[in-house]
Amino acid sequence: MIELKRLNDQAVIINSDLIEFIEATPDTMITLTSGRKIVVKDSVDEVVKKVIEYRRNIHEGLGIKQ
Repeated sequence: MIELKRLNDQAVIINSDLIEFIEATPDTMITLTSGRKIVVKDSVDEVVKKVIEYRRNIHEGLGIKQ
């Protein structure tokens, strides 16, 4: 799960496994596998970094070396 900011600065927690794709339109729009769309303040690069960091932490917790 990753924490992002909605346009109104409200925090939202997203299951990164459900992200289908991310667009800059110019706001960052995240489309989930359910078809739901979420617009956030975080840039596309920031979202990608948070997903990578989250998955890296999971792998480290399981003792998986990358």
